[in-house]
Amino acid sequence: MTDTILKAAAIITMDSDAPAAEAIAFDSGTGRITRVGTVAQCQDHAPGVDVTDLGSTVLMPGFVEAHSHPVLAGLLTQKPVHWIAPSNGYPTFADVATLWNEVEKQASPGAPVIFYGLDRPTQGVAAPTATTLDGYFPDRPAIVIDNSGHAVYFNSRIITELGWPDGKPPADPPGASYGRNSDGTSDGIAYETAAMLAVITPTMKQVITNPLASAAAFVRLMAANGITASSDMAYADSLQSAYEGLLSRPDAPIRLSVYRSMTGPDAHASVKTSLPTEMLQQQGVKMWADGSPFLGTLAASFPYVNDAVVRNAEIPIGPGWEDNMNWPRKQIDPILDQFATTGLQAACHINGDVALDIMLDAYEHVLAVHDLLGTDHRWRIEHCGGARGDQLRRAHSLGVVLSLAIYQVVYWGDLLDGQLFASDIGSQWAATGDAAKAGMRFSLHNDGPLSPPIPIVNMHCATTRQSNTGHVHGPQQCISIEQALRAYTIDAAYGLRREHEIGSLEVGKFADLVELSADPHQVDPTDLADKVKVLGTWLAGKRIQLDRFIDQVAALDPASHPVDHAQVIATHSC
Repeated sequence: MTDTILKAAAIITMDSDAPAAEAIAFDSGTGRITRVGTVAQCQDHAPGVDVTDLGSTVLMPGFVEAHSHPVLAGLLTQKPVHWIAPSNGYPTFADVATLWNEVEKQASPGAPVIFYGLDRPTQGVAAPTATTLDGYFPDRPAIVIDNSGHAVYFNSRIITELGWPDGKPPADPPGASYGRNSDGTSDGIAYETAAMLAVITPTMKQVITNPLASAAAFVRLMAANGITASSDMAYADSLQSAYEGLLSRPDAPIRLSVYRSMTGPDAHASVKTSLPTEMLQQQGVKMWADGSPFLGTLAASFPYVNDAVVRNAEIPIGPGWEDNMNWPRKQIDPILDQFATTGLQAACHINGDVALDIMLDAYEHVLAVHDLLGTDHRWRIEHCGGARGDQLRRAHSLGVVLSLAIYQVVYWGDLLDGQLFASDIGSQWAATGDAAKAGMRFSLHNDGPLSPPIPIVNMHCATTRQSNTGHVHGPQQCISIEQALRAYTIDAAYGLRREHEIGSLEVGKFADLVELSADPHQVDPTDLADKVKVLGTWLAGKRIQLDRFIDQVAALDPASHPVDHAQVIATHSC
């Protein structure tokens, strides 16, 4: 039964048939919208229901972050871990070093410390060794996790606590390695998941004693920036208990869609949870085709610029071509084939143009084998920083949907354009304009923990192509504010196959709302991030109290909702 009518200065519905409204009515019991239109129409629909006037507030559908990792992001970016990424206010290594000195002075004697987000190319620093970190942290265990998730740096106290005989690491595990000095002792660096986990897991358990609280803090950050629906693009059953704790709270602020790893041990298992499906549901499975543009591991046809930035970050000039694929094509097809008829979306992490060509070939082949070409399969490609326009047109012709890593332009645009790559490549990174011209329905994302979850900042970049320094990169890739709003609402919901529930304000859909200080359509795109502020969110017709959500999570016994630190970190790959 309709029990709430909201009136606002403007209501942006994202429904192309009725894009604007004066009022919205909903049933707070079911959380569903019952009427959208004028105040009079809503009152006629629900006689006797008082109208709540939100004054100058602008309402629109809550933002949909189609690619994220909320629990992982919480563990890596929220206290007690220190988030030292450039995107979080540490643009240079001098800024990082200042924080390290402050932490060393302020932390309890001997207490271990963890930092996440060292970005060597952007911050201008070589890989810190144990000797380097000993200079900052001589008497306490200290760990620094690279922003890419592919390396960890640690001091001599960590080496001692690991109990490695004579300071020499064990044999390298498959697919990973330990850095070694000429005498075989550890140099304080570990590369790739297996070696990293062996180093960091004991200290993480000491430092992050309530991982559920860390996860809740990141979910709060998402909601504070207007996000009401998100995803976990590397879901595993070890995360289930944490999500059940978070999303079952009365003031839980987001709903979640999850994707398992195609090559994980539980890839074929269905997600079984006590949560209602509108709060958590499995949408698909995911694989990782190549690596990161910031480590030189993307499968691309173009090289890096041979300059001081690239050399200092120890990035191979390349190009990497197929050698940087995580899987050869002969293995990709059978992996995809296993899921083609399950009804699950296939999604694939792709950064380089070579990886995109190979994956589109594989998608087309497997879809054709199973007679799925031309159907509404909505297989996904993720990130696609180095994608060309012709590749996006081909992806659209295959029925593929796209989630673009526009955050890479926000925080690394100046680096990508002319420092890492030639300008004709780097300026076109995350080709929003080409995606729009191809007719694709695409979303934009922050990929937490790799950048702060701030949709309005991403939309500002997509409409202006300005990085966070104000420099413009590839103005021909600009999109309209309407296209940017769609990429965070109805088109993002479409990419998650949830447009029947969320993404626009229409009768029958959930009353998931974001309150804004101004109508983005009425603001100059260059002022978007400054003049449009998030005032609050509603989930299923309830205005969310974020402080109350944090208190509700704090009241839980963390032992009842355990988080496997090692398993969560094992999913981190940008």
